[in-house]
Amino acid sequence: MGHDLISAPTTHVADHREPRFVHEDQEAAASAKLAALEERTGKKPNVLVVLMDDVGWGDFGCYGGGVMVGAPTPNIDRLAREGLLLTSAYSEPSCTPSRASIMTGRLPMRHGLLIPPMYGMPGGLEGEVVLPDLLSRAGYVTQAVGKWHMGENLASQPQHVGFDDFYGFLSVSDMYTEWRDPYFFPEVVYSDERTEWVRNERFNKCWVHATRGEDPENVEEVTIPVLSTLDDRWAAYSEDFIRRMAGNERPWFLYHCTRGAHFDNYPLERFQGSSPAKHPYKDTIVELDDIVGRLVAALEETGQADNTLVFISSDNGPEMETWPDAAYTPFRCAKGSTWEGGVRVPAVFSWPGMIEPAATDGIFDQLDLFATMLHLAGADDLVPDDRFVDAIDQTSFLLGGGGLSNRKFHYYWLTATFSAIRVAEYKYMIASITDDDTDVVNSGGFSGVLQQYGYGKMFNLYLDPKEQHSYLIRKLVYIELIQSAMARHRRTFQAWPNRPAMIDSPRG
Repeated sequence: MGHDLISAPTTHVADHREPRFVHEDQEAAASAKLAALEERTGKKPNVLVVLMDDVGWGDFGCYGGGVMVGAPTPNIDRLAREGLLLTSAYSEPSCTPSRASIMTGRLPMRHGLLIPPMYGMPGGLEGEVVLPDLLSRAGYVTQAVGKWHMGENLASQPQHVGFDDFYGFLSVSDMYTEWRDPYFFPEVVYSDERTEWVRNERFNKCWVHATRGEDPENVEEVTIPVLSTLDDRWAAYSEDFIRRMAGNERPWFLYHCTRGAHFDNYPLERFQGSSPAKHPYKDTIVELDDIVGRLVAALEETGQADNTLVFISSDNGPEMETWPDAAYTPFRCAKGSTWEGGVRVPAVFSWPGMIEPAATDGIFDQLDLFATMLHLAGADDLVPDDRFVDAIDQTSFLLGGGGLSNRKFHYYWLTATFSAIRVAEYKYMIASITDDDTDVVNSGGFSGVLQQYGYGKMFNLYLDPKEQHSYLIRKLVYIELIQSAMARHRRTFQAWPNRPAMIDSPRG
C-alpha cells in the first residue's frame, strides 16, 4: 500500500518546528549518497540557487511553455529532464516575502517582511537568524549576486547577514527605470521638477559591490541602457566565482538572483528580437535560459557539477497587471494573490549522480531550502530554537529516489491574513483576493480586494487547477483534518509570537 498524504501521520520534530513525514527508505538512501559523496570529495556539497523574478509556472518548456509561448528554454529543460521537476512548488505572493522566507526558513508573518520595500521604505532582516550566516559558520564561502530587495538599511544588506561578497542592486528593477521611460512615465520624464523629486527619493540609484562587514560601494547608476546589461554582467561575475572556487577546500553557496523578468524588460542587445515571440519579456526569458546554461557550463568545465546542488525557481507567480510584459501560468490569478497563479512557481533541482530524473507533485515550499541546505552542510544543530521555524528538511525528498515529499501541509498567507491550506490535492480557502477586471486595465493579484468566506471553499487541484468549482459540501469528511491543522498552525503564533509586520506597498 502506498503512502497516502491525507491519512498518513507526521512526525514531531520539535515544539518550534513544523511536523514532517519521515520516509525511512528515502532517508537511508539519501544519507548513503551524501556519505559516499563526502568520502569521495572530502567536503560538503556546494549549492547554487538561481532565483528569477516574476517568471511564471508555465514559462519554461519543461512546464508546457517554451516554444509554445514563444520563448524556448533548452538549458532549463535539459536540467529538468536530467533532474527533479516539481509541479507543486510554492513561493509567497510577492518577491520580498519569498526571499526573506528562503533566508530565514520562516513565513512572512514571522519574519515581518510582508510586502516589498519601495522607494525608501524600511525593510529589514534585523533580529532574524539568516541562512548565509549559518552556512558561513558551517565553513561555507557565501556569495550573493543580483537582486536583493530585503532592505537597503545597512544591517539588512547581504554583506551584513552572512554573505562574504555581494554584487548587485538592493531593490527592484522598475524602481530604477520606470521614471526614466517616457513611454510609461511621460509626466515625470518631461517634467524637470518631478524628475528631481524622484531623484531626491531615499533610495540608492546605483547597483553596488560590497564585501563582508563593509559599506557598499556604488558601481554605476542604473539607467535604462545599464539595466539591459545587468543580467549579463551578473552572470559573468557568478561564472568567475564558480571558476575561482574550483579546487577550493571549502564548499560554497552561490545565491544568484536575476533582474529579469521583472517589468519593465529591456533585454541585452544580442537578445533583442531573439525569441519567436519578438517581445521584450520573451526575449528576456531566452536570455535567462542562456544564463542558466552559462552557469551550469562553468560547473561542468571546472569539474564541480557532481558536487553541486542546483535549484532554479521564481520568487512568485506572474505580474499580470503589466501585461503583455508578463509571465504565463495555467492557474488562477497572479502575483499578489494566494490563488495558485500567485504562488505556484516553477522549480527544478539538478545534481548529476545524486538526483534521479523524475517529475513529482510532492509539496515543496521555497522556505524548505533553509532546513535542507543546513542538513546538506551538516549543520542541523544551527537551526535556531528560540523561534518557530517553518522550514522542513527535504533532503530525502530530493535524493532518496522515492518522490515523496516530507511536507504534509502548505499554508497560504496573504500579507497578514491567513488565506488557505493545502494537503494532498485539496486546498481549503477561507480568504482571498478578488481577481475580476472591472476596475483595472490589466487584472492581477494586486488589484483586487480582500474577501472572506463564511464557510470556506474547497478545491480539488487535480480536477480543478483553476479553482473555479468549490465543492466543500461534498467533501466534509476532510474538514476535521483541515481545521485541526489550521488550529495547530495558528497556535504556533501564540506560542512563538511573530515580529511586527511591515505593511505598506503593493509592489516588487
